[in-house]
Amino acid sequence: MTKIVRIGGAGGFLGDSSVAAPQLLRGGRLDYMILDYLAEATMSSLGQLRAARPDQGYARDFTDWVWKDNLRELKAQGVKIVTNAGGLNPRACRERMEKIAAEAGLSFKIAIVEGDDLAGRLEDLKARGLSEMFTGAPFPDPGKVFSANAYFGAEPIAAALAAGADMVITGRVVDSALALGPLVHAFGWSLDDYDRLSAGSLAGHVIECGAQATGGLFTDWEDVPDWAHIGYPIIECHADGSFIVTKPEGTGGLVSPAAVAEQILYEVGDPQGYALPDVVCDFTQVTVEQVGEHRVRVAGAKGYPPSDRYKVCVTFGDGFRFIGASPVVGRDAAAKGRRQSEAMLERIGEMLRDRNLPPLRDSRIEILGAEASYGANASAAARAVREVVCRIGAEHESAEALGLMMREFASPTTSMSVGTTGWFGGAPTITPVSRVFSILLPRQEVAAIVSLGDQTLTIVPDSPARAFNVADVIAPPVPADPEPEADMVTVPLIDVAWARSGDKGDAFNIGVIARRPELLPWIRAGLSEDRVKAWFAHEFEGASAPKVIRYELPGMDAINLHCIQALGGGQFSSLRVDPLAKGKAQQLLDIGIDIPRALAAGR
Repeated sequence: MTKIVRIGGAGGFLGDSSVAAPQLLRGGRLDYMILDYLAEATMSSLGQLRAARPDQGYARDFTDWVWKDNLRELKAQGVKIVTNAGGLNPRACRERMEKIAAEAGLSFKIAIVEGDDLAGRLEDLKARGLSEMFTGAPFPDPGKVFSANAYFGAEPIAAALAAGADMVITGRVVDSALALGPLVHAFGWSLDDYDRLSAGSLAGHVIECGAQATGGLFTDWEDVPDWAHIGYPIIECHADGSFIVTKPEGTGGLVSPAAVAEQILYEVGDPQGYALPDVVCDFTQVTVEQVGEHRVRVAGAKGYPPSDRYKVCVTFGDGFRFIGASPVVGRDAAAKGRRQSEAMLERIGEMLRDRNLPPLRDSRIEILGAEASYGANASAAARAVREVVCRIGAEHESAEALGLMMREFASPTTSMSVGTTGWFGGAPTITPVSRVFSILLPRQEVAAIVSLGDQTLTIVPDSPARAFNVADVIAPPVPADPEPEADMVTVPLIDVAWARSGDKGDAFNIGVIARRPELLPWIRAGLSEDRVKAWFAHEFEGASAPKVIRYELPGMDAINLHCIQALGGGQFSSLRVDPLAKGKAQQLLDIGIDIPRALAAGR
């Protein structure tokens, strides 16, 4: 019989639902369960937590919910867990796991992967004059750094499993390695079999965000049944790298080619240069095919050798931020809310000046409910709404200076706009601004340390015999735009395509998949780089080199739009209401696309 490895994706971020793990254990028939907790913003938060409490810095969501509540079933079924819940302190995470297991009268062979944490090397890294790989900025002050971690790949995870681990707890690894490591171990894939490594990485990418692969965040959300009991994804992986995406029987959600294709393109920049520590992936010829109810087969990934360097992500503090929100109701709510917000910023500016303090470093007003995030694309009706939330964001070098803003924020409830109801959800807070600084280091400088019981394995990765060379990549041809026909109509993009967006630092991508292959040429013609840049002009505000790059994915009848310098810094660096770009695809789906009337027969 053909060997099949079944892996369940039980968590896509720190805070994901606790129902996923027990659901997958009940109906998944799993070999492995993976849980992904680490975004750059999460690393920053864990770094600040570890600085205050050295015994912390890992994902307590995992130890105190997933692990504690499912111990006996994990033991009974023999399901192996691979997770990056170790964060900045895998050793403390394992100690917590072992304590909980011992209290239940159980024991597990738990391996940890360390070596990614470079916090002890900050002075050396700064002394080397390393600059940020995207912006060229100088290395930050080591005293302000929250975290500094290299991105490991699948090799140390596979080594831990080969050593007999029941569970593997890592620090910073690329998300997809949580699945690729078990596949390398289970199938014995060579670390230079780049097509299979690319396919296994794609499998991990599909399930690393949990239910996003099974109908979560799907364009056609009305077609997704039973959100309350949405099924979490399972991949059935074959030795050739192909896999089937499915979910436990009897659960909600939807597994369809479109839903899976959306997830494949989620948070991908260049789909032919998706760079990972193990492989550079090429997804342009990937196909998605329905092969049964809630069963989608994915195949066609190609791979190139990786670079000879590891990416290192540094997060650091850069001043402080204030964000406050206050409702305003009644006639002309949006206009009243904006005037009130502008008056508040004017007052704070004068108070700072009177105290000989520097002005606010940055500020932003967004009137939620009036389509603030749509820029010039906001509808006229939105400006006439009678209920809004005034969201004011500000940055300053000093938390004490922002304390003036916190003190004054409630004052408009009696002195400015009629209909102001005060803040909700508690008073606003002041928090550190966290920024991301990325560098590249030769991979031989960063060894992975695998610890299991009395065993310690040191893995110094080999450089590929021939590192990735962009000249080896042959991009799919870009067809000429079709000639307009005599009878054309304009339809919203949503009528002809599905779309999903996600953040990539200070950039976002939107994957656009044609609902039918014959629609793709018209979608491409309607979504030129210049037109997309103009549509999102408000998102490029303040950018020094804004850019839109369009990539072709003929295997999925899709294109990918990569919008550079478009999130005001991104994640914790941004004052915007959507710094993770969750809504950008939704906004693009309103853009008009010209198509022949004969093709406009509905979705």
